[in-house]
Amino acid sequence: MANPIEVRKTGDHGAHVTPGIGKDVIVYVCLLVLAGVQFVMAYQNLTVSQMLTRMMFVAIIEASLAVLFFMHLYSEKRSFLIFVVVFTVSVLLGLQYGWTDSNRMINGAPYSEVK
Repeated sequence: MANPIEVRKTGDHGAHVTPGIGKDVIVYVCLLVLAGVQFVMAYQNLTVSQMLTRMMFVAIIEASLAVLFFMHLYSEKRSFLIFVVVFTVSVLLGLQYGWTDSNRMINGAPYSEVK
C-alpha cells in the first residue's frame, strides 16, 4: 500500500510534506452525515428544548470538525487553540449582550411610555 504522504524536494529548504486528501474526504463525509442527522432530527416530534439541545450539540460538533481540519487548527499548538476558542466565545458573548438592542429586549425601548 502506498504512503499517503508525498515528499517533494524544494531546493535548499529541505523536503516539503504534503498530506493526501484522504483525511479531508473523511471529515467532509462526516460533515455530510451530521447534516443528514440534523435533517432527520428536524422531522422528529420533539419538544423545543430537546430539539434545541440536540441541534446545538450536532452543530457544535460540525463547527469543531470544520475549524479543526479545514482551517488546520488541529496542527497548531494547544495554547493557540485555547486562545482561539476563548476569544471566539468572548466575542460572541460580547455581541450578544453588548448591543443596545439586547438591552431594549430586556428593559424595553427608553422613553417609549406616553406621559
